[in-house]
Amino acid sequence: MTRLTIVTGLSGSGKSVALHTLEDEGFYCIDNLPSYLLSEFIDKLLASGSQLYAKLAIGIDMRSERASADNLLRLLTELRARKDMQVEVLFLDTDRTRLVTRFSETRRKHPLSSQDLPLISAIDEEARLLDPVKADAELVVDTSALNLHELRDIIRTYVLGKTQVGLALIFQSFGFKHGTPASTDFMFDVRCLPNPHWEPELRRFTGREKPIIRFLQDQPDVEAMFEHIRDFLQRWLPLFEAENRAYLTVSVGCTGGRHRSVYLIDRLADHFAEARDNVSRRHREL
Repeated sequence: MTRLTIVTGLSGSGKSVALHTLEDEGFYCIDNLPSYLLSEFIDKLLASGSQLYAKLAIGIDMRSERASADNLLRLLTELRARKDMQVEVLFLDTDRTRLVTRFSETRRKHPLSSQDLPLISAIDEEARLLDPVKADAELVVDTSALNLHELRDIIRTYVLGKTQVGLALIFQSFGFKHGTPASTDFMFDVRCLPNPHWEPELRRFTGREKPIIRFLQDQPDVEAMFEHIRDFLQRWLPLFEAENRAYLTVSVGCTGGRHRSVYLIDRLADHFAEARDNVSRRHREL
């Protein structure tokens, strides 16, 4: 069976990086293909019988979908109904302020911008057009705070989860004051726990450093929180695996995303990595 990954999302969100990463993982990649050519193109590739096309990744953006995303959604429905391929949509999203900065710094022109449509309006219009596709995607990745290497790691974890037996787990810490993650399956709020930030001698450290670790290890509520999240995940992960889920993202947030959530994410990732190969972690605010 052929695996087809459609890579789409907002311009400037990292689609090229995603395609390059998939290419490194053995995918045959095509960028900027108009959706109306998608079915015919795939049929011709598959008719060749070559194993080169067993894994396909196709980038589609709004340059060819200016009117609406309806055509793409119809095509995705048709492709998902086929028995000879497994179809998934990877959607990359980014904070509007970050996109304005990226386009301004690189002096790239947004594909929808014109003399009548300034940059910020073009970004908003593209987001509006792509909202139905985003809602239909199997995986949505917010690249706002990701560097190049972090985005590649997330894509590789996603690919790994599709090719290895078992669920790929992504653990991420974050700070609520910087906004919640755009894509997560389980989100735990640990702001109720004792906060090292209010200890002046501890404030400069992170949850990966010994002074914070020792402080949090001495707090019974922190240990209880870890045990409850661990037990919750252990109880329900098998059911997600039974549904053939390829990946699952677990987010833990505290106020600033530097102490409590970091400590707990490392504890959780270490625990589940003892029995699983495809476990990754990310500390968004570090």
